[in-house]
Amino acid sequence: MLRARPIHYTSHLEQWAALLQGLGLVKTVDDGDWQEFDAGSGRLVMGRVEHGHPLDGSTIFGVEAGNLEEFARRTEEAGTQAELHEAPSGTTVGISTDDGFEFFAFPARRAADGTWATSSEADPALRVVATWVSPLVGLAANDLRNIGARQRTENDESATFTTKNGGILQVIHGADATNGDLAFEYDGDLEPLLERLRAADIEARISEEVLYVANPDAAGGAAPASIVIERASGSRP
Repeated sequence: MLRARPIHYTSHLEQWAALLQGLGLVKTVDDGDWQEFDAGSGRLVMGRVEHGHPLDGSTIFGVEAGNLEEFARRTEEAGTQAELHEAPSGTTVGISTDDGFEFFAFPARRAADGTWATSSEADPALRVVATWVSPLVGLAANDLRNIGARQRTENDESATFTTKNGGILQVIHGADATNGDLAFEYDGDLEPLLERLRAADIEARISEEVLYVANPDAAGGAAPASIVIERASGSRP
């Protein structure tokens, strides 16, 4: 199995938790400063850091897989470097890509019914988007194919992939290989989602069929002013 699982670090964890629940995500793990939220498609991890920490307001690209040893073997066989790491905190797989970017695959957590599904209480239309910025979109896209992601779109400026067990992996062109900003897709009309956010006293607006939600991290100046939620490809009007 493969699922999008970015990690977002913030000094505004409470505000983020309220925003995510307003979007329709469901909190499934609460270890205080480490919380996990399920969307209908994809999973998002939130980690608290102190204000001014270098990671404050940043999102780390990542995935989760069912059998990490098998995931690493298949990724290596496909032509992308993957190394199993054993640590007291658990097992991960480090993936080193052709453009110099590195990210991790974490062990997937099964649902209460034993499946790999995310919470049935999450809004089924919401998808988590993990973003990787690369100067070599074509090479990055090949590495995503090699980890088992399913290509949806690709051109010189970007490529998007679906994953078997939920969430979107996205590569966009940029000068350096690095992590991109957190984003979401919504498979449906954005107006009801906007109304739900406003009912929760969360600032949001729609412009040119994109929903912009006020970013809790923007007060520090380094983070983008808004979180972007686009209509999913193929959504009905």
